[in-house]
Amino acid sequence: MAEIKDPENTILMELKGGTVTIELLPDVAPQHAERMKTLARNGDYDNVAFHRVIDGFMAQTGDVANGNMEKDFNLSRAGTGGSDMPDLPAEFSKLPHDRGTLGAARSQNPDSANSQFFINFSDNSFLNGQYTVYGRVIEGMEHVDAITRGEPPAQPDRMISVKVAADA
Repeated sequence: MAEIKDPENTILMELKGGTVTIELLPDVAPQHAERMKTLARNGDYDNVAFHRVIDGFMAQTGDVANGNMEKDFNLSRAGTGGSDMPDLPAEFSKLPHDRGTLGAARSQNPDSANSQFFINFSDNSFLNGQYTVYGRVIEGMEHVDAITRGEPPAQPDRMISVKVAADA
């Protein structure tokens, strides 16, 4: 089991294969880390689909408006929505988009990140300095690697539950 140094800034994401432990980086991207904790505590990420999963690249999820399997799930719209909260300004850093890092998904506008994020399957240095890095998988990457591929996947995997470790 991963050593959780800061439960307030650790996310426990339950996937079909097991738990993915994510260390948030509030020192690097404080607004993005806070947003993930808020959405997790609200239960907004629970049952949300991985709507864009590209082999060798990344798995994207977090469309809380369109990606929840128990609400009005619409796979054709998944990836186009966010939360009811305002978009976040970019918090670019020198941290590379290495395997297991969490990046903030956004539109062409760098200040358009909201609730969607992706987990890098591999080192994606071409994303460096263009997308906010605000966390890293510290345990359970094998569960991320097992997410069903597709854009969108025919039968998408989902985040069963997402919790802040301090609350678990």
